[in-house]
Amino acid sequence: MPSIISDPLFYLAAIPAVFLMGLAKGGFAGLGLIAIPLLALVVSPVKAAALMLPILIVQDMVSTWAYRRDFDFRNLAIMLPGSAAGIFLGWLMAAHVSDDLVKLGVGVISIGFVLLYWRKRAIIGEPVRGKTIAGVFWGIVAGFTSFVAHAGGPPFQVYVMPQRLPPQTYVGTSTWFFTVTNLVKVLPYFLLGQFSTGNLGTSFALFPLALVATLAGVWLVRRIEASRFYTLIYALTFIVGVKLLWDSAPALF
Repeated sequence: MPSIISDPLFYLAAIPAVFLMGLAKGGFAGLGLIAIPLLALVVSPVKAAALMLPILIVQDMVSTWAYRRDFDFRNLAIMLPGSAAGIFLGWLMAAHVSDDLVKLGVGVISIGFVLLYWRKRAIIGEPVRGKTIAGVFWGIVAGFTSFVAHAGGPPFQVYVMPQRLPPQTYVGTSTWFFTVTNLVKVLPYFLLGQFSTGNLGTSFALFPLALVATLAGVWLVRRIEASRFYTLIYALTFIVGVKLLWDSAPALF
């Protein structure tokens, strides 16, 4: 029987982190970025990422079943090859890129993206068809930041959100993108020695909460009006961007 982490302080951070990630997998993507920094308050960022990956994969399985017919194939075909390249790049650079630098970069992307599109009234604007080259680029960025810090959401949103897909199609596309991305990450994480019996046992103990939170997110997304959904996602992305800058800037500067 695998051992598990027994420190009560760990679970004070881990339980809300897993619940937030479950809601994110259910459709509220911005919440997912808060989970890893929250968990990193009680364990190292590397360990936090290793603990969260098996939970993410379980949540992905639930989400892909819930959104098995709701996704945009074109976006996936464009972005997933870029994501694989970004994961490979992250694996090569894992020992040379700090978590704080990645958080800073994701934070800047998040805030800049939201400010730009709020300024242009993107929330009520016309849909913008994503270009192939841009999709490959943002796929690479999403794969890299997802590998290093499970922070691939904002780069994905930069490319997909201006297209103004129906909420369930947007969530389904995000779900399938990160399901494949997380599965591709398993081998590089294993090669870097980020899995242990203690980490896997702790992840297993948190699986029931992960499932409940994911189903709750799916239930909520299907009951929220499209305009309110996008307003909420933009707001969450901005808040998370500020949080990432707040956490990373003092360590770097």
